[in-house]
Amino acid sequence: MSVIPRRGLMLILSSPSGAGKSTLTRQLVEDQPDVRLSVSVTTRPKRASEIDGKHYRFITVDEFKALRERGDLLESAEVHGNFYGTPRKPVETALAAGRDVLFDIDWQGTRQIMAKMREDVVAVFVLPPSMAELKMRLERRAEDAPDTIRKRLRNARDEIAQWGLYDYLIVNDDLGRAFSGVQAILAAERMKRERLVGAKAFLDTLLGVPDA
Repeated sequence: MSVIPRRGLMLILSSPSGAGKSTLTRQLVEDQPDVRLSVSVTTRPKRASEIDGKHYRFITVDEFKALRERGDLLESAEVHGNFYGTPRKPVETALAAGRDVLFDIDWQGTRQIMAKMREDVVAVFVLPPSMAELKMRLERRAEDAPDTIRKRLRNARDEIAQWGLYDYLIVNDDLGRAFSGVQAILAAERMKRERLVGAKAFLDTLLGVPDA
């Protein structure tokens, strides 16, 4: 379908902590060079290992509030006293150029983006095969204390309850199979008639319709 110009799409991946969203996001960026990962803005201080413009765009609180007041953020949130958000302009520029933008966000951010650009959004929720397996994965990571794991599991139930917001559900019982599912969704959504902005011109050439 590359001969027909198309509008890009916004692919959102969400999941409870430990269900595999970040791993699938990383694999998709590596596998699909034409998919760009959305870069959020944040007011929190930059860590030594982070690169401005790659991991986040680090801005002041005043700059953030100005973006939000102008309606220039697709979604925003306050976490532990710091602000985070997705700038609208880079996303719209990418979509108009036929490039896809990948989002690694939660259901609250997904709902905000859907309210603004629903037709461009393809939302995928990644589920664990069971809560017992999710608990085992969180424990195997050895990153959190037991009380933190219990909190993550409570949050997971609240997050899973939002499944009806999403277009697709993928159960990550096997990482390879889950990744194949994400690839299949992306391939199918790229070929949707509504996104093929050059379809009429292409079909006119096939049907021999003269230029106006």
